[in-house]
Amino acid sequence: MDAGLYIVGTPIGHLGDLSFRALETLKEVDAIFAEDTRHTSRLTQRYGITTRLVSCHKFNEVQRAEQIVGRIRDGEAVALVSDSGMPGISDPGSRVAAICREAGVPVTAIPGPTAVATAVALSGYGEHGFIFAGFLPHKSGGRKRDLEKWREADLPVVLYESPYRLMKLMDEIESCLGSDRTVFTARELTKQFEETMAGTPAETRARYEGRTVKGECVVIIAPKHP
Repeated sequence: MDAGLYIVGTPIGHLGDLSFRALETLKEVDAIFAEDTRHTSRLTQRYGITTRLVSCHKFNEVQRAEQIVGRIRDGEAVALVSDSGMPGISDPGSRVAAICREAGVPVTAIPGPTAVATAVALSGYGEHGFIFAGFLPHKSGGRKRDLEKWREADLPVVLYESPYRLMKLMDEIESCLGSDRTVFTARELTKQFEETMAGTPAETRARYEGRTVKGECVVIIAPKHP
């Protein structure tokens, strides 16, 4: 296998979504740098992948990137994966890719599933494009500032949100964008208990009130003028 960095998309839920090309790559590289080796080991065990796993998360990404560059210059092929989806899409990986490019070593992407594209396809809002905003800031002031930026957006805005802050986000959308703004919510995508719904913030709160919400959520704010 040619030396270089291989950015590999992995399943966002259903392990059967791993592509054949991704499987071949993970088997053939010299090492897999993974956001959480314990999480990725479930995937490698499922497919009989024996390649060595090395941790590469947001706290050591720059250090690992330098090691990756060195290994590639020594002739190795290295894969980079996150816990799910495409590395660098609201996940660690962007700095590794940038540092490798700056160092002039080969960088290749092996496309795979992403929660953002899956949710947009399910919502029916994506025909004319969308704005991907990832995670909102943790502090209330920053969250409000970001939401108000999209008050007049003509495209749907896609957010990632922790299940623990989903109800808070509905309150914030209602306060900043209006009680009649439609939001599409998706959770547990591609898993057994996948759940999606479209409605106002109040309707979404009613759907999840009193329940233990599990799994990272994708929330799509419909444009004000569809």
